[in-house]
Amino acid sequence: MAAPEDESSAQSQSSPATAAPTPPPSSSPSSAGDHYLAKCILRPSVVLQVAYGYFRSPSSRDIVFGKETCIELVVIGEDGIVESVCEQYVFGTIKDLAVIPQSSKLYSNSLQMGKDLLAVLSDSGKLSFLSFSNEMHRFSPIQHVQLSTPGNSRIQLGRMLTIDSSGLFLAVSAYHDRFALFSLSTSSMGDIIHQRISYPSEDGGNGSSIQAISGTIWSMCFISKDFNESKEYAPILAIVINRKGSLMNELALFRWNVKEESICLISEYVETGALAHSIVEVPHSSGFAFLFRIGDVLLMDLRDPQNPCCLFRTSLDFVPASLMEEHFVEESCRVQDGDDEGCNVVVCALLELRDHEVRDHDPMFIDTESDIGKLSSKNVSSWTWEPENNHNPRMIICLDNGDFFMFELIYEDDGVKVNLSECLYKGLPCKDILWIEGGFLATFAEMADGTVFKLGTEKLHWMSSIQNIAPILDFSVMDDQNEKRDQIFACCGVTPEGSLRIIRSGINVEKLLKTAPVYQGITGTWTVKMKLTDVYHSFLVLSFVEETRVLSVGLSFKDVTDSVGFQSDVCTFACGLVADGLLVQIHQDAIRLCMPTMDAHSDGIPVSSPFFSSWFPENVSISLGAVGQNLIVVSTSNPCFLSILGVKSVSSQCCEIYEIQRVTLQYEVSCISVPQKHIGKKRSRDSSPDNFCKAAIPSAMEQGYTFLIGTHKPSVEVLSFTEDGVGVRVLASGLVSLTNTMGTVISGCIPQDVRLVLVDQLYVLSGLRNGMLLRFEWAPFSNSSGLNCPDYFSHCKEEMDTVVGKKDNLPVNLLLIATRRIGITPVFLVPFSDSLDSDIIALSDRPWLLQTARQSLSYTSISFQPSTHATPVCSFECPQGILFVSENCLHLVEMVHSKRRNAQKFQLGGTPRKVIYHSESKLLIVMRTDLYDTCTSDICCVDPLSGSVLSSYKLKPGETGKSMELVRVGNEHVLVVGTSLSSGPAILPSGEAESTKGRVIILCLEHTQNSDSGSMTICSKACSSSQRTSPFHDVVGYTTENLSSSSLCSSPDDYSYDGIKLDEAETWQLRLASSTTWPGMVLAICPYLDHYFLASAGNAFYVCGFPNDSPERMKRFAVGRTRFMITSLRTYFTRIVVGDCRDGVLFYSYHERLVADCFLMDANSVAVSDRKGSIAILSCKDHSDFGMKHLEYSSPESNLNLNCAYYMGEIAMSIKKGCNIYKLPADDVLRSYGLSKSIDTADDTIIAGTLLGSIFVFAPISSEEYELLEGVQAKLGIHPLTAPVLGNDHNEFRGRENPSQARKILDGDMLAQFLELTNRQQESVLSTPQPSPSTSKASSKQRSFPPLMLHQVVQLLERVHYALH
Repeated sequence: MAAPEDESSAQSQSSPATAAPTPPPSSSPSSAGDHYLAKCILRPSVVLQVAYGYFRSPSSRDIVFGKETCIELVVIGEDGIVESVCEQYVFGTIKDLAVIPQSSKLYSNSLQMGKDLLAVLSDSGKLSFLSFSNEMHRFSPIQHVQLSTPGNSRIQLGRMLTIDSSGLFLAVSAYHDRFALFSLSTSSMGDIIHQRISYPSEDGGNGSSIQAISGTIWSMCFISKDFNESKEYAPILAIVINRKGSLMNELALFRWNVKEESICLISEYVETGALAHSIVEVPHSSGFAFLFRIGDVLLMDLRDPQNPCCLFRTSLDFVPASLMEEHFVEESCRVQDGDDEGCNVVVCALLELRDHEVRDHDPMFIDTESDIGKLSSKNVSSWTWEPENNHNPRMIICLDNGDFFMFELIYEDDGVKVNLSECLYKGLPCKDILWIEGGFLATFAEMADGTVFKLGTEKLHWMSSIQNIAPILDFSVMDDQNEKRDQIFACCGVTPEGSLRIIRSGINVEKLLKTAPVYQGITGTWTVKMKLTDVYHSFLVLSFVEETRVLSVGLSFKDVTDSVGFQSDVCTFACGLVADGLLVQIHQDAIRLCMPTMDAHSDGIPVSSPFFSSWFPENVSISLGAVGQNLIVVSTSNPCFLSILGVKSVSSQCCEIYEIQRVTLQYEVSCISVPQKHIGKKRSRDSSPDNFCKAAIPSAMEQGYTFLIGTHKPSVEVLSFTEDGVGVRVLASGLVSLTNTMGTVISGCIPQDVRLVLVDQLYVLSGLRNGMLLRFEWAPFSNSSGLNCPDYFSHCKEEMDTVVGKKDNLPVNLLLIATRRIGITPVFLVPFSDSLDSDIIALSDRPWLLQTARQSLSYTSISFQPSTHATPVCSFECPQGILFVSENCLHLVEMVHSKRRNAQKFQLGGTPRKVIYHSESKLLIVMRTDLYDTCTSDICCVDPLSGSVLSSYKLKPGETGKSMELVRVGNEHVLVVGTSLSSGPAILPSGEAESTKGRVIILCLEHTQNSDSGSMTICSKACSSSQRTSPFHDVVGYTTENLSSSSLCSSPDDYSYDGIKLDEAETWQLRLASSTTWPGMVLAICPYLDHYFLASAGNAFYVCGFPNDSPERMKRFAVGRTRFMITSLRTYFTRIVVGDCRDGVLFYSYHERLVADCFLMDANSVAVSDRKGSIAILSCKDHSDFGMKHLEYSSPESNLNLNCAYYMGEIAMSIKKGCNIYKLPADDVLRSYGLSKSIDTADDTIIAGTLLGSIFVFAPISSEEYELLEGVQAKLGIHPLTAPVLGNDHNEFRGRENPSQARKILDGDMLAQFLELTNRQQESVLSTPQPSPSTSKASSKQRSFPPLMLHQVVQLLERVHYALH
């Protein structure tokens, strides 16, 4: 029972903590959700294996990434960017994979048609052969070979895989003592496996054979021989073994006598000194291999396998000096797992070089590095051979310090020589690298982004990044404006590549065309039609710093600048179509009117040269301009003029520009926009005046030409021009005056772009130079809402006249309705079409789709890389195209009706451990560890838009942050931080708490006024080599581009990343309120009952609070103790759940779960993730008298009931509640009519982030839906088209680590395959007989499922699939 501490016993008796409020009405345990469906919304990003082969066709090579629970097929383009072809779950755990070449075989399988096979080892205990199906667009199993029982036993076959270079033989090993050899069939018929033999033999073998392999297998490869040497080809297998009791590893050679069906040990090679760890065959050498050891590399001559010898030795401790270049990173700090059980140096080295196995007593202790087994000499961590080099093989290696070198073998008459290059690159140590055709090198670091390099003459050149957000150590789900548009802020990676990722849902794009990177210095892009009534665009205009080019729009972009008539040696400010066949170009010195020829367009003039005429301003330079129908508007900056120009015809083929009116302005114009459609024309009347008035417009807009300007006042002005003598007048004006939370005006809010929108109502959008987006509306009025309704009530007309200034000449004051900060660079607004109701692309740091028909400001991320310019492209071949300018390339894309997850990367340095979103300051509070400083851990405030660290609170030297939470104190929140003051592990091997010390720190987040007139300069943070040229990185596999220095919006006052100048006259600082030393590491903190919080120290947890709402005084009211180390705390109203490292959840002892995280879903149910890869929903009986004093935490009889469970195969270290974004948008409307069948998932949806970088969503469904989908899932799990490709029993895999009688959470990824099938294939699946009890091992008896109707299944799956995406 929770007992009050001695010093607070009296106060605790009367404390409100003991008088728990009445909990909300609780339902039965099943009400919290017994039926769930799980769906992975962001698949793993960590690449553990990589393969290169002809998978889709014999003519082109593809790359396969093995990501433990899924495989991905990708290609690398000529620009070095990785593009995904397909990605699929394997419903199992991949242990190893390799390519089986088919092109070199004597007889290729007719079904394969020369394509390579993919061989995969998995936890199914099977060796699976997969072939890529172009029809299904995925890998499909060809054959499964059973090697062992399912699972991960170290003594059974299934750990390591190697294939002979000819593709004729294959070897599989266990961790210890045994391996097996297979010969692959060359026939086009029959099984893939021709012969099979094990060593030692499967019947037990003799004692000598067992002794010959007794030990740990570190590495193995085949040693190829020339086929001409003998007709009987006996494969030779080289294995690096650490025999039991030996301190050194040895190289053993085995021969398989295929004819006699026996394996014999030929020879052994042991050399004292360095420890050997890997053996690699030299391709096309017939007997040479590299033996990698700690500190050196040996070239072995194995042509005579009975007498192996070393030909050449290269020391890695004396390699050539690194060429220090500015793109090199500092030497990285590797995170290692130590071993506290005193094993010998060899085994420690194996753990270092291989699988980093988890400690038994403290699985997640990665804060400090153990010195046991730490290697002082350099060693090769990864290697790759140059593809298709048969003469002088070249190999690139990466050392464990991040240095890249190249080995080249030169065959001469006097023998073989090995040349070692200078250092090609210095970066992060890589666990796998791959040399790809075209001179590209793909590298994969551990817990960091991968990289694609281009091999130059003497060095590697960085090309692009390969996203890896693993491991996700913590995340926070945030809906900033309550717009049901969730963002996930995730702590990813470890030092030195720790980062903060912002994951959001985005609109997918289909890439249609990409040019070479030859478009440097673009300042503007426009698409122009030939006639006002044309449906498609005719020309694409590109403006450069001192050049303008015009391209024709069609199947290919052809340069037609000379035929259009534009001046090509100037920078164009604006252009457009002023009348049919008349194009206008505006530049600094003049305005040119052009009539293109028929060479440029079929409707052009039939002459050899285009007609053009020019208008020149008087002694001033043009700064801005815009073109509309029969209207040209330009402005000057010194003096500030606004000129209105028109076009008049002189002859049939001769027109000229003339100035109609010039207006003197008080403030300089920052942007001009002319609507391409006349306001008020072609408007149909509706029988209902109310409906008509919803889209009515001011009468003054119908009488003349309307255009908009932004000024340096700053303001947004709606102007009208009429030729009846009134001229230019201001219809409406909106002052851009924004203040921060301290009431100070934000400076620099200059409009960069402005647009008029008419959807149900008229409003104005403006993008500012500081990255903000604004929406202005006309003030509401009675009846007509201030908008003119022709033939309606007369008083509406009079009121409208007053609004537009017809009587008193006063412009209407626009109301600022909504503001959003969408970036830190100027915001450009690019409409999709000329229509006033068109959606708009908002272009800042990244592209956003702005949906104009929505209320307020509704925008969605576009799944494309950050771009400097964009313009719509409408052609017959691509009616809805968008042209982006990014990385000096033109990208033609088209939006598709699907969404994907985007992630933005901010490099933080160190390892981000915890993240919390502070809504008041709109900042992220991040806990970092492993910093390169005297202080190894700190708490920092991060701007979620720029990734800049605004302020930081440093912990003591040697102190490590462990946990943190925001806790309410009075009307404000304070940050409670738990730390460790002790080095070393926190948990004893028994699971009990180690004797350590920690601190509880109370920090107040306060905003203060800056002294420098309201602006704050933030210095750019230290980044790795891959970040120094690009502050933002996108998950879609692209790098970002800084704003071009030649861009029109570039100026000394612009907002660049290095030294960002934020227009905030305030800064937020973390102030220390109090700190207390506690007897143990504070691993968990949780808010409790609104004004208390719980904190754990060792095996005790405390109820703490702040008397008199003073953060300077923290008090412990009560304490509870458990037997083992407490790792997590969660609450729901008065209920508390405690997770420890052995017994699992308090009151419940279930499989001795190693609890990773948990949270209470309601008063009686808890969601738990363990460190074996499972998620479970547990519940207990309701106790109405439950209170703090009645916590029977030590009672083993109070066990929780297991409602349902799901084995992910990935460890979820953080689980959170989801938001009701995961229901259909129509549900709210349908519910108001009583028609919605969905359930409110606001409190029951679960989001889990895993160490592999995946994000899972667990959404509750009704029992009827569960029963229906359960039957579909059972059929999909055994149907040949959808069954697990690695041969796993799907029911057994998802039920692993859980009792067989437990209800299983449905697998949304398995069910999603049903929607990918054709109608006939779907019917075939539904007609499949239900699996028998023998097939579905988890069921003890035959289940009966409801009848399955195809339309019902498809409708339900589409509904669920849409809701989760």
